[in-house]
Amino acid sequence: MYFVEVAIKVPLPRTFDYKVDSQLGEASAPLKPGMRVLVPFGNQRKVAVVLALKTTTEVPENKIKAIFEIIDDTPILSAEHIELLRFTARYYCYPLGETIHIALPSALRQGESPDKTSINMVALTEKGALLPSLKAKTQLNLLKQLSQSGKSSLTELKALGFSKKTIDSLIDKALITQSIEHDNHWQSVAPTVGSKPTLNKEQAVACTTINQSSGFSSFLLEGVTGSGKTEVYLQCLEEVLKRGEQALVLVPEIGLTPQTVNRFRRRFPDTPIMLWHSALTDNERLQTWRFCEKASCAIVIGTRSSIFLPFLKLGMIVVDEEHDSSFKQQDTLRYHARDLAAYRAYQHKIPLILGSATPALETLHKAINNKYQLLSLTERAQTATDNQFKLLDMKGQPDQAGIAHASLATMRQHLKRGKQVMVFLNRRGFSPTLICHECGWLSECKRCSTSATFHKAIGQMICHHCGDQYHVPHQCPDCGSTQIFPNGKGTEQIEEFLSSEFPQTPVTRIDRDSTRRKGSLEKALDEINLGGARILVGTQMLAKGHHFADVSLVVILDVDSGLYSCDFRATEHLAQLVTQVAGRAGRSGEAGQVLLQTHFPEHPLLQDLVNNGYQDFARFALREREDADLPPITNMAIVRAQGHNIKQVVDFLTDLVPVSGVTGIQLLGPIPAPLEKVAGMYRFQLHIQAQDRRVLHQYLAQMVDYLSTSKLAQKVRWSLDVDPIDMI
Repeated sequence: MYFVEVAIKVPLPRTFDYKVDSQLGEASAPLKPGMRVLVPFGNQRKVAVVLALKTTTEVPENKIKAIFEIIDDTPILSAEHIELLRFTARYYCYPLGETIHIALPSALRQGESPDKTSINMVALTEKGALLPSLKAKTQLNLLKQLSQSGKSSLTELKALGFSKKTIDSLIDKALITQSIEHDNHWQSVAPTVGSKPTLNKEQAVACTTINQSSGFSSFLLEGVTGSGKTEVYLQCLEEVLKRGEQALVLVPEIGLTPQTVNRFRRRFPDTPIMLWHSALTDNERLQTWRFCEKASCAIVIGTRSSIFLPFLKLGMIVVDEEHDSSFKQQDTLRYHARDLAAYRAYQHKIPLILGSATPALETLHKAINNKYQLLSLTERAQTATDNQFKLLDMKGQPDQAGIAHASLATMRQHLKRGKQVMVFLNRRGFSPTLICHECGWLSECKRCSTSATFHKAIGQMICHHCGDQYHVPHQCPDCGSTQIFPNGKGTEQIEEFLSSEFPQTPVTRIDRDSTRRKGSLEKALDEINLGGARILVGTQMLAKGHHFADVSLVVILDVDSGLYSCDFRATEHLAQLVTQVAGRAGRSGEAGQVLLQTHFPEHPLLQDLVNNGYQDFARFALREREDADLPPITNMAIVRAQGHNIKQVVDFLTDLVPVSGVTGIQLLGPIPAPLEKVAGMYRFQLHIQAQDRRVLHQYLAQMVDYLSTSKLAQKVRWSLDVDPIDMI
């Protein structure tokens, strides 16, 4: 008898020991770390992952239970992968069992075979190759088919009309055999490379620097929008593929994966490339997982959770648009894929490329302090001159649906030339709220301290925070007046107005509402890329990496919403968004035009951004953060708590504040969250800061240990967010 340490999906920051009976060990494959076992836990049977084999245990002999079953023949997680997940759980102060559960595909969590979706290959045995005479004609025909074609997949044979019964009969007679094969032939041949452009001097220097690096190296590729960062990725990946190594390319949104994968497939037509994102089915995700593990695919293009994929021979990680907030998981395990990519590259001793036109201040700070190597691309690949920015002062200006007359006139000029115009507003729906013109009543969500948004197309009021829907009132609930009108602007209203203003011009709206159906985003992007005069209306979904060759004008509405906020990162996010949206213009050879509508054209942020660009703004913002002792100069974590009883929430957070000062730690709170009430629950926060990251994590580890026994913690919902990216 021996013992195993296992991780189980339970909300406890610990692992568990079980005994392995000698009979079970002899009847199954030798047990190794990384294999799954079925164990008793309370009154349940749970799938657990073995972390280590042990000869002794501290658990009393009468209390230790035996495992029921060994699920796997070979480990599904390597020692390196287990260490990645241990680091993740430790850094983000999250239970290891739940961390592993989140990282695994759904089928593996449930104890399914890792080859559940793999295609079985069928071939003749030596006996079958002799083509013995058989009474059943279909069986004989199948043998003849295999003698001509060699190996065939089960899918192919079934398509040819051979039933499962016929195939099983020949397997029973030992005339054919089936096996699961993973093709990694691509590793032994030079990749076929499609046509590629000549690199400019800066791109060539970046490629050479990255390709000549050895071991772990991190590069920040800071390139203005349209400077050809993707081309640098492609030419660096070409060298990785020549060595027979795999690569992971992280992109921020599902919407970017189709256009990214098409560009990669055009460059590497014979190289197996796979996708990973939340729109895949469970079987598709399991197949990608297995293909990575067996090196049957060379490149994976995926969203944040692809950072947990197993690779047999990982040679490079690329994080495109590394500043994007969607790389940060905002619930359960609050990890940041960009930061885990850095750890993983260090683990594998391989290069990491972080690319962005608007790098996050955390990344830029590391580059300035030589933790990352900074590579700059300052020339736009398509145009000789930069886009022209113009601030439109909205004070006293008449507008229609939030669009200034000057903006409409400029739009007409560009549309007459057959160009496309993008109108950007980061607010979906028809209007943020309804207002009564008699008494001033505003439509509010019944369960949140915010308004419910009016969606005219479906005739509903929807809260974008809790998801509650309400009927649109015909009369004011307070005074009974019927004078209820939309207050404020949303993309739906902008689309309606522009369709009537420009009836001969197609208008395409891209936001979360218009792209809910599968394939709707790809269809909209295809229509845009057909070219010709068209108006694009959308939220930040339009800002992220799309290449629209015919867009020559970008109009950004309501720029002011990000200028004044309680979140110290608001100006950074606004500058990134404006720069990214503006970068959609001028990608066809001529400089584009960008109009920013604002009531504060004299604001120093806008002036700096328009006159000097994001690079200058970011370095100034870093100096501000240093003066204020804010991240990335210091390290931060937030404990968030919510509950229906406001006193219990405040008491819980107050209980976490030590009576005497703790060396090296600053605490702020409990304070109300910026959105104090969501879905009927009151929300408060405790901010924890430290100059030294190790001091912060020592403090957090002690806090988590205390919380596991705290009675107050059982009365509220709480979460711990290490390195938060917003204060909400």
